[in-house]
Amino acid sequence: MLQKDPWLLPDGIDEVLPEDARQLESLRRRLLDLFSHWGYELVIPPFIDYLNSLLTGSGRDLDLQTFKLTDQLSGEMLGIRSDMTPQVARIDAHHLKRDWPTRLCYVGTILHTRGDPLEKTRSPMQIGAEIYGHAGIESDLEVIRLMLEMLSYSGLLNVHLDLGHVGIYRALSRQAKLNAAQETALFDVLQRKANTELQELIAGFQVADELKAMFLSLTELNGGLSVLTRAQQVLSAANGEVKQALADLSAIAEKLCTQFPALPISFDLAELRGYHYHTGVVFAAFVPSVGREIARGGRYDNIGAVFGRARPATGFSADLKVLSSLSKATLKPEWPELIFAPAVEDINLHEKIRELRAQGRGVLQQLPGQSGTPMQLGCTAVLEQQNQSWVVNPLA
Repeated sequence: MLQKDPWLLPDGIDEVLPEDARQLESLRRRLLDLFSHWGYELVIPPFIDYLNSLLTGSGRDLDLQTFKLTDQLSGEMLGIRSDMTPQVARIDAHHLKRDWPTRLCYVGTILHTRGDPLEKTRSPMQIGAEIYGHAGIESDLEVIRLMLEMLSYSGLLNVHLDLGHVGIYRALSRQAKLNAAQETALFDVLQRKANTELQELIAGFQVADELKAMFLSLTELNGGLSVLTRAQQVLSAANGEVKQALADLSAIAEKLCTQFPALPISFDLAELRGYHYHTGVVFAAFVPSVGREIARGGRYDNIGAVFGRARPATGFSADLKVLSSLSKATLKPEWPELIFAPAVEDINLHEKIRELRAQGRGVLQQLPGQSGTPMQLGCTAVLEQQNQSWVVNPLA
């Protein structure tokens, strides 16, 4: 068997080199500070976990995306996290156990067995924020606003927001008394927006004609604010859950339009991303230069039930690597000061270096015989001896 070159990486796995790492780390700190200023507490879930914990709630959709292995100590099945949301839900439900709303944020590498068709990566750096313990649209609004603020802090321009509500399809399915197989088949067709298949499938359902018409209308209910007015008309025979979902979307859109008057907002009532775990409003952010969402989220109530404490929850996440890559043109990290110190054995020089580093200033000391000028080494200043003292002089 041919051996791969030892410097090659597996498909979809990348390493971040110094310049990009500096950009990535600068943005990571900037965004975590932003979350902190909004009252979100940082948590750090483990990279590897029991498989059952990782495949709880939202994780069920990620079964095929999770690398699995056997723990040599316990014999239990373990997984490498492919999404941090179930772990953060466990922290809220099992460890914190607060009676009031809890705001948590996180950032860390996750691993997917398969890469994203567009990005190709299998090792995103997931960053996100969640609110647990509040069921109103106010918490949905807060996480949407925080997501938009995160994108602004990332230097991204011309952001578009897409809104939907999986509760509409859920409620219509219950009203039509669809069985599990019918609901799954209809879900698949709606996701592909295959109108001919949709008509054929709906025609075979033993449900009222008005319900058939409402299901058929879902793929056409997408576009600007007028979609909500049209939806209230074509879904007028739907139950109260559908009408409440539309009212919630309208209220959220109204407040967002007031707070972000230049923000383009669109609606898609057939968008069922994360249908198996989302329970309410879903949203995604786009920029025209990227052919996929750059951040996404929604409401997923009761995800903590398996951990013994069901709480309403809403949140969002993004790939920090994608945000960093997109922000390069508009958000340059500050180049840190780096002072070059010569390879001289002098106690006064060593004390000066310690003093500068204690002040938070960077000092790179030359190694005997090394090549490279101070400028080639990335230094912006040099320590030079003047009148028995070591002083910092900027490089010309």
